[in-house]
Amino acid sequence: MVKGISRQVIVVDAPEPKLFDQAIFILKENMGEGITDEALLKEARQIIHGTDKTERKRHLYLYGAFWATGGALLTGLAWLMTVLF
Repeated sequence: MVKGISRQVIVVDAPEPKLFDQAIFILKENMGEGITDEALLKEARQIIHGTDKTERKRHLYLYGAFWATGGALLTGLAWLMTVLF
């Protein structure tokens, strides 16, 4: 525990509290000046929602499926060209 230091924090409730109730963000020194509270909360919520691993996995599966389908299509076209010509 650190004593004698005053820091500004933002506490955001978890959107789906399965494991965590809240997230605590510690602001850098002098970063809270000139920024509205709404902007700070918006960025904190974007960080919370932006780290969803299921969204990344789904994106990765779609990306792989796209390239697999493209490769199969090109292989089929190459085979068709060799058979017809």
